[in-house]
Amino acid sequence: MSLLSIIIPTYNEESNLEELYARLNDVSAENFHNCELIFVDDGSIDNSFQLIAHFAKQDNRVKYIRFTRNFGHQIAIQAGLEASKGDLVIIMDSDLQNPPEIIPQLINTLITGPWQVVHGKRISRKNESKGKKFTASLFYKLFNSLSDTNIPLDTGDFRIMTKKVVQNINQMEEPNKFLRGQISWLGYLQTTLEYESNDRKSGKSSYTYRKMINLAANGITGFSNFPLKFATYSGLIVSMISFLLIIYVLVAKYILHLTVSGWTSIMTAILFIGGIQLLSIGIIGEYISRINDSTRKRPLYIINESNIG
Repeated sequence: MSLLSIIIPTYNEESNLEELYARLNDVSAENFHNCELIFVDDGSIDNSFQLIAHFAKQDNRVKYIRFTRNFGHQIAIQAGLEASKGDLVIIMDSDLQNPPEIIPQLINTLITGPWQVVHGKRISRKNESKGKKFTASLFYKLFNSLSDTNIPLDTGDFRIMTKKVVQNINQMEEPNKFLRGQISWLGYLQTTLEYESNDRKSGKSSYTYRKMINLAANGITGFSNFPLKFATYSGLIVSMISFLLIIYVLVAKYILHLTVSGWTSIMTAILFIGGIQLLSIGIIGEYISRINDSTRKRPLYIINESNIG
């Protein structure tokens, strides 16, 4: 079999790493031998890196990249993609919610079909709160309705790709990474493989609501201009309504000789127009922020240490 790269972004997962490594060993012993395990330590403050370094000492398949600080989950994956040498590349999380035992099925689905990408699709999200399920579902539906790029529902970052796909992703220099969208945007033949997601074995997710909102904002602003068009259209509609109100006020005062009064209506109009203006400025600011990030030309991450030559 061709070389298989398995990229594992890690942040404070010391309680899960030993079981993950053991299960990956079991799966690889039975199904594939020619592989590399690329752990990307995203600035962990526990003993995650010490465990990874220990694995590397006893197993030359284990490669690691250690960041100087926490740069984010998507950036950690990108670092792994850039370091990978495999003809096939798998991305999986280190919290054991992506079962290693599914890897042979991912490989088989990819190599027996015309596919360049196979996404792992969760059958259910039983291990997540109702709030998280709702926001995730809302995001996928919103993203797919606003963007020309469609992401399969209930697919995270657990997937397998060919080297050709990875090479194309590595050519994308945008600093605000949203890999799910980037991979779908490429347009290669893609399919899904359903699997039962496991509960997190221990610890708690580092993916807070704030990080989820940031990821969603990156995805929508990175793959859709609809928010900008919304700002334009809403501004146009409000301007037309305001113009009609001005005409009404002038006609009522100078032709119909009516007293135009009503503090409530005036304040409602002012607050409505002001709200639309602030919303539009915020939307434009998000896009300007992306431009600003791109013009800085800073590296996506800084490596503290690595055993990858």
